[in-house]
Amino acid sequence: MKPRLAVVLGDPAGIGPELVAKLLAKPENREKADILLIADRDEVEEGMRIAGQRFSYEVVSGEISFGSGGGILLEDFTGSAKRPFQRATSTESCGRYCLETLERAVDLTRAGVTDGVLFTPLNKNSMHQAGLPHEDESQWFAAMLGVTGPHGELNALDNLWTSRVTSHVALKDVSGLITEERVIAGIELAHKTLVTAGVARPRIGVCGLNPHNGENGSFGREEIDVIGPAVEEARSRGLPASGPFPADTIFLRVKDFDAIVTMYHDQGQIAMKLMGFSRGVTVHGGLPIPIATPAHGTAFDIYGQGKANLGATQAAFDIVVAQSRSRNRIAA
Repeated sequence: MKPRLAVVLGDPAGIGPELVAKLLAKPENREKADILLIADRDEVEEGMRIAGQRFSYEVVSGEISFGSGGGILLEDFTGSAKRPFQRATSTESCGRYCLETLERAVDLTRAGVTDGVLFTPLNKNSMHQAGLPHEDESQWFAAMLGVTGPHGELNALDNLWTSRVTSHVALKDVSGLITEERVIAGIELAHKTLVTAGVARPRIGVCGLNPHNGENGSFGREEIDVIGPAVEEARSRGLPASGPFPADTIFLRVKDFDAIVTMYHDQGQIAMKLMGFSRGVTVHGGLPIPIATPAHGTAFDIYGQGKANLGATQAAFDIVVAQSRSRNRIAA
């Protein structure tokens, strides 16, 4: 049985509706999964207009049932966000639309109506204007789903994944947040997510924090006092981790690893985006349901031009499909 995905357009001020139109216009994607679009019908139509591509859908209301035919269903979701949306800029109304459609997608997936969630890019400033109570959507998802164990954003590019010990925090606060427990949690998160994605024994490399890995304590002692002991403890628990390795060279050894654990956001994101900006995916790991999105942003600068690159959205779609199938097999 094909997995059933809840698909959300992301921020309507950006390229999300265009990307969804391009994704679902492909017959091969409609063969991979049954789709429930949770979106304002006008925004779906606008996305298709911008993309210059169309797909057919059935508008549903009340109880949602895919039936034997599958295909694309549209829950015409308007919510409380003020219309019309202002385009190519950050606004409270767009942030509210994102939060409400995402919450609906998560609720339906938690209830078993759908198997996983795919959303296109969000704007964090817009969502914070609308009242997002957490630093990012990953923490919000975890709170909604009651997750207390290791969780957070991972990034995937082809066969390489990254997790991080700290995420959306100021750089000046990073060092104080690097603890042995958090490093181990980052390793555990990478291991669990990759196993779910089909990598039986992922090889996990761990970054240091300081230049040149601290030069034996000359430029900081986090590698000696915290990160190194955390790696050893993780290994004692059966997790195949190694390191710490200097952050400025570990990404030259990507063939040696399935996952790299970084200490802060840009330590991994810069490398991953340079290696494949148009293919990178953000996976929200450690949650009981699959959730993924392209790793790039809303691209306000090219809104409405029809030239958004589908690569990362396609990769995110494929990951959610694979994780949803895996989840269904485990449940069966």
